[in-house]
Amino acid sequence: MAIYDGILLASGGMDSTVLAYDLAQKGEKVILLFLDYGQHCAEKELETLKKVSPEDYKDNLRIIKIGDIYKEANSRMIIEANLWVDNVVADDLYLPYRNLLFLSTASAYAQSLGVKNVYSAFINSNHAKEIDCSMDFFTRLETLLESYGSVKINMPYREFSKIEVARLGVKLGVPIASTYSCQVNSQNPCGACPNCVDRIEAMNTLVEEV
Repeated sequence: MAIYDGILLASGGMDSTVLAYDLAQKGEKVILLFLDYGQHCAEKELETLKKVSPEDYKDNLRIIKIGDIYKEANSRMIIEANLWVDNVVADDLYLPYRNLLFLSTASAYAQSLGVKNVYSAFINSNHAKEIDCSMDFFTRLETLLESYGSVKINMPYREFSKIEVARLGVKLGVPIASTYSCQVNSQNPCGACPNCVDRIEAMNTLVEEV
C-alpha cells in the first residue's frame, strides 16, 4: 500500500503552493513533484519551492529531469531573454504539449509508486492559449488516465481565477509574496509575461480589498 495519498506538480509558483497548503491542511500525505524540463528558471523555481513549501511536505520533494525533450526548443521558457533588449510576446513562451507531458509524467510516476491521485493547480486563466490547456482537453485526459491506468487527475482550482487562488492563499496563511512565477526571467519578474500579469492583477486586487 502506498504511503502517500497523492502527487502534486509543484513549481514554487502561487497556484501550486496554495494547493500544497490546502492539501496539507486537509491532512493529505502528498509528494511534491518538481519537473526540470530544461526551463531557464529551474534553479530559481526549485529554490523557491523549498522555501515556500508547507513544513509537513519539506521532506517529500522529488525531482524528475526531462529536459532533453525541449533542449532544441526556441521557447523563451528554455532560452532566457534579456529584459533590456528582447521583446518577448506570449507566443514566444509556447512549448509543445507541455501540460500533457507534465500530467502524463506525474501519472506514470504515481502509478509506479502505487499512488492513485495526481494534483495540478491549473487555473482558468485568460492567458492560457496552449492547445493542451482547454477544459475539454483536461476532462478527456482525466477520463483516459483513470480508465486505463487507475490514476485520477485532480484539478480543484480549474474554475478559479488567480485572485480567487490568492484569496484562498491568504486564508490558509500561504507566503504568496515569496512565490515565483515569471516565465521570462530567472531572477527578476518581467511583469509582462502571462504569469506575471495574472499575479500582479491578483496582488493589486488583494491590496485594494484590505
